[in-house]
Amino acid sequence: MKQFAPLVLVAALAATPLAAQDEGEGKDLMQRGMELLFEGLREEMSPALQRMRELADEYGPALGSFLEEMGPAFGRMLEEVKDWAAYHPPEILPNGDIIIRKKIEPLDPPEAQPEAVPQTDPPPQGQTDL
Repeated sequence: MKQFAPLVLVAALAATPLAAQDEGEGKDLMQRGMELLFEGLREEMSPALQRMRELADEYGPALGSFLEEMGPAFGRMLEEVKDWAAYHPPEILPNGDIIIRKKIEPLDPPEAQPEAVPQTDPPPQGQTDL
């Protein structure tokens, strides 16, 4: 057992320079791995980015003119409407009009409505309800 301890010490000291070399190689491997990851992402995203470029070329001029003409009115509408959840999605009518309907909420929730109070006193004798 006494001979085993010096062997372990010598092996540990001999492995120290190798560990330093492994760290350098590990960084290189990590860097290469990240490069491969980003390259793969770039290849996967390339068709989608190309399609986005095509859509921008196709709809860009129309969207630009829309923003020029409707931008101020749209901005006023955004300032006025505080809660978009209170509205239904826009509808396009057959005549081309676009409407945005407000959702109708009951004035009093059902649980807050007063219940009908049963009449406890019978009507006096001789009187009839008309």
